[in-house]
Amino acid sequence: MQDDIKSILSKESYNVYDLAEIVRILRSENGCPWDKVQTHQSIRKDFLEEVYEVIDAIDCGDPQMLREELGDVLLQVVFHTEIEKEKEIFDFDDVANDVCRKLIIRHPHVFGNTDADNVDTVLKNWDAIKKETKGQETYADTLKSVPRVFPALMRAQKLGKRAKRAGMDFACAEDALKSLEDEIRELREAVESGRKDDISEELGDVLFSCCNTARHLELDAEEVLTAASDKFLSRFEQTENLIRQDGQDMSALSIDELDVYWRKAKKCMKH
Repeated sequence: MQDDIKSILSKESYNVYDLAEIVRILRSENGCPWDKVQTHQSIRKDFLEEVYEVIDAIDCGDPQMLREELGDVLLQVVFHTEIEKEKEIFDFDDVANDVCRKLIIRHPHVFGNTDADNVDTVLKNWDAIKKETKGQETYADTLKSVPRVFPALMRAQKLGKRAKRAGMDFACAEDALKSLEDEIRELREAVESGRKDDISEELGDVLFSCCNTARHLELDAEEVLTAASDKFLSRFEQTENLIRQDGQDMSALSIDELDVYWRKAKKCMKH
């Protein structure tokens, strides 16, 4: 093991196989006490957090930050692969081999004889090949393949998109809006009934309808809600600043008094 460590330390630069070797050393018997006891489940959330940090780097437009965060995601890939390699299930080369084969198979217009001169045709071919290679025999199978662990809005919008392939969709955005209005009416009725289970179900239907409406308006529900949350945060901060300027504390004001400041903050932010 000491020779392996010396070999790593003697290098001036590293590649992905050096990363795999470092992870192997960390998980070895004499490696890091923390690393060697980790499992797929124990670092599951870490993987998700690292992916979100990559998205944040992209949104920030920071190449150096993106480079670092992509490295953290790659570490997660190598770490999970090492866990399976230790069980002699698969290794990093197997992972790379599988994704290379997948790319070749799903791009017959590049690596085969299929014609695809526009994006729509490429996506249509991709979906057909994906359905065949994954053994999806029904449209329901394609919907079931959408991971349940996706953020709820993302999953709902993806389900609606895949249902559209089977013809199960609204004809236009106006029809989606009408459905949303119907769901809101049913939610009001459920609230009036006071039945918790009915309220929960109808509220879920409203949220799902919102996702369908977003899709028909060619908007991403996750991005739309993120923007709305950002706007709320900014307006909240502005409201608090206005209240503090008047020498008061938010928590000491009534909701009607807070609403006056909220409206004032809204007006300030528009100018």
